[in-house]
Amino acid sequence: MRHTKTLLALLALAPAAHSALKPTDGAITPQDNKSVAVFKTTPQADLKINLYFPKDWKSTDRRPAIVFFFGGGFVAGSPVQFTTKAEYFASRGLVAASAEYRIGNTHHTGPEKCIEDAKSAVRWLRVNSRNLGVDPAHVIAGGGSAGGTDAVFTAYNTTYEPDGEDMSVSSRPDALVLYNPALGFSGDTTNLPPEQAKLRDFITAWKVTKGGPPAILFFGTDDNLLAGARVFAQQMTAAGNRVELYTAAGQKHGFFNDRGGTPWHAVVLRQTDLFLSSLGYLKGPPTIPPPADSQATLTKDLP
Repeated sequence: MRHTKTLLALLALAPAAHSALKPTDGAITPQDNKSVAVFKTTPQADLKINLYFPKDWKSTDRRPAIVFFFGGGFVAGSPVQFTTKAEYFASRGLVAASAEYRIGNTHHTGPEKCIEDAKSAVRWLRVNSRNLGVDPAHVIAGGGSAGGTDAVFTAYNTTYEPDGEDMSVSSRPDALVLYNPALGFSGDTTNLPPEQAKLRDFITAWKVTKGGPPAILFFGTDDNLLAGARVFAQQMTAAGNRVELYTAAGQKHGFFNDRGGTPWHAVVLRQTDLFLSSLGYLKGPPTIPPPADSQATLTKDLP
């Protein structure tokens, strides 16, 4: 993962002062099917969430929702990373979102705040579900790289919890969409230097539990984070939770991003669509066609 030195330094930072969820002020009025809201106030900054709505959306709807968290090693990045994916799923009928969270380079906070803010974003969607036209029982969390770790931790970590929020409203999502999340390293990690061991301990602070949300994961075969994902998938299977892990031959970390000249963004988006459709979150076939490039094919790795 990039930005390792900065992340290791931030792991030692003291916790910040009190933060709080910010409710919506009445009904949402999208402009061009989009809206922006502050979902959380923190001592460092107000955190915004970008919202994307279907064309036929009404605040009285009860639609599934998906919220994405960007990558950047817990120290960098922007919600813009997931604009294209969020817009696509809004076009497919979901209320979609891409959320800010505190990061080291901007807010000078440790990575535990990334996890807390991700949990806050999931909870915010449920707290404000009546204004957002969202079904609080069908909230999906997704993300890439560190943002994928954030999403996993909303479901399978209890160590980092935001203070001052209504814990009767769950921050655990109902499904996970994970693009090369950092869940562990490849190779022998038993004799790592103290700093690397601290990083290992942080990104492996998840515990799969029975009855947890189903998950889909995407990795390039040349990504050294793939080994950790396989452990996660194996534990999901052992717990009786649904999990699908797909790999892209010869691809490295971040292959899923929306970049010109590569078919992989569309490939993983289509497979994500099929997964969410199988859970009942989407209706009808994907609106993205199968890839014309026969080399851009995903392989089902596990289970």
